[in-house]
Amino acid sequence: MWVDEILFMTTVNVHEAKTRFSRLLDRAHAGEEIIVAKAGKPFAKLGPLDGPKERIPGRYPGRIPDSFYDELPDEELAGWNS
Repeated sequence: MWVDEILFMTTVNVHEAKTRFSRLLDRAHAGEEIIVAKAGKPFAKLGPLDGPKERIPGRYPGRIPDSFYDELPDEELAGWNS
């Protein structure tokens, strides 16, 4: 068998990971973590991405200078509007 199920984690060797990469991506996207082993030793982990982090308004109080809100010079605006 090409996988070892250990506590909800799947281990595959590099050759099998290359052969079945698309299927493994689908499983990782569904939330499963998959360990890729090289010469029988864990080498990399394939898993789902973390979701976007919550935006925290006001994270940098006092760190944005008031000049940030000044109107841009005409030369700068020209570059944005072209």
